[in-house]
Amino acid sequence: MRFLVRDRLLAFGDDYWIEDDQGNKVFLVDGKAIRLRDTFELKDTRGRVLIDIRQKMLALRDTMVIERDGEPLATVRRKRLSLLRNHYRVSLADGRTELDVSGKILDREFAVEYDGELLAVISRRRLHVRETYGVDVVREDADPALLIAVTVCVIHLAEKERGDD
Repeated sequence: MRFLVRDRLLAFGDDYWIEDDQGNKVFLVDGKAIRLRDTFELKDTRGRVLIDIRQKMLALRDTMVIERDGEPLATVRRKRLSLLRNHYRVSLADGRTELDVSGKILDREFAVEYDGELLAVISRRRLHVRETYGVDVVREDADPALLIAVTVCVIHLAEKERGDD
């Protein structure tokens, strides 16, 4: 499954659509600019909130929390003691499962893996639309909404660390 994200619209407080590879709107990322902390909602085409994404308050490192139906789903933060600044860890709510996100986050060239197995590839390569990157969900049983939420979090955290917001 491939999803297309218009990168120039990815900014805190902005709303933007994520499309499938046929150009159909699939998810709306709704940025909430008037909040005390950075907040996004991932909605379906009917406007139902599928996933809430919030900056965790009072954390030593910038951390984003992903929730579904008010229940914690995952926590995203930059990996500790990583020589590579572009390495993030996603801890799922079950406490045992961790996803690794690594690559060139700011260049939109990175991967999401679980236990060494590729789940999704985020890339600008092979796309002819300017300012767009693709989120290719590789595994059939993977949760596309969760992987898109992870992508939104990682890019937001990397840009915030760089000082783009």
